[in-house]
Amino acid sequence: MTTPTTAPTLHHALSARSHPKPPNALSASLTHFWRAMLAFKHFPQQLIDMVMFPFIFLLVFTYLFGGAISGSTKEYLQLFVPGILVQTLVMLSVYTGTSLNTDITKGVHDRFRTLPFWQPASIMGNVLGDLVRYTIALSITFLLGLVLGFRPDGPAGVLLTLPVLLYFAFAVSWIFTALGVVVAKPETVSSTSMILVFPLVFASNIFVPETTMPGWMEAFVDLNPISHATTAARGLLLGTAQATDIILVLATSTALIALFGPLTMRLYARKTRR
Repeated sequence: MTTPTTAPTLHHALSARSHPKPPNALSASLTHFWRAMLAFKHFPQQLIDMVMFPFIFLLVFTYLFGGAISGSTKEYLQLFVPGILVQTLVMLSVYTGTSLNTDITKGVHDRFRTLPFWQPASIMGNVLGDLVRYTIALSITFLLGLVLGFRPDGPAGVLLTLPVLLYFAFAVSWIFTALGVVVAKPETVSSTSMILVFPLVFASNIFVPETTMPGWMEAFVDLNPISHATTAARGLLLGTAQATDIILVLATSTALIALFGPLTMRLYARKTRR
């Protein structure tokens, strides 16, 4: 009779294999990006917001105020649709801070702290996932504008508008990501963000030309980053873009990323060390 082979001890079994390498920053960020996409799939309310908010604003401002502002609804759509694209992105960027704060308050953040991956990947994954949401929102809003009567100058301007506005939305999202790290509740992120967003949106050139405003307000509107993005989008879509307009919105976006990106990472790292 042959003697059965002795089963290896637990210590031997564990030490016989090499431990897997921890994920690098890129793979960890892509994993959290996929997690953000799954969250979007199971939270369809965001899709409703993407459709209803721009649709309501387009209808209300075009058919109630368009004739008074531009003389006709057709002319007003040419002014307003590029602006509503920017407004939609700014409104949606609040979700970035809200989703991050939800992870923190529900304890998911504490679970992430125990895992051996690059901790800021959870932030990067959310921000990358938002770029997909922004693209969907831009497409839906643009199609709504076309249905109502907006006519761009040509396909080249439309294709150039997409990356410019996505870069701007990416930059703005870092503001609300930093806010999502420091506040106590997701509801606080939303309410505080709206206090900031609404004055900036309405004190811009989205709804009316800044030349119709008082001098002091026109000066503020000219400094407003939302106005920079709207002017660039309007110029690209209507074929009147100036190189200075594009450079200005790209420079503004880069400044926002340079300021709020490292700030968010520092705040998140401080929370992770607790």
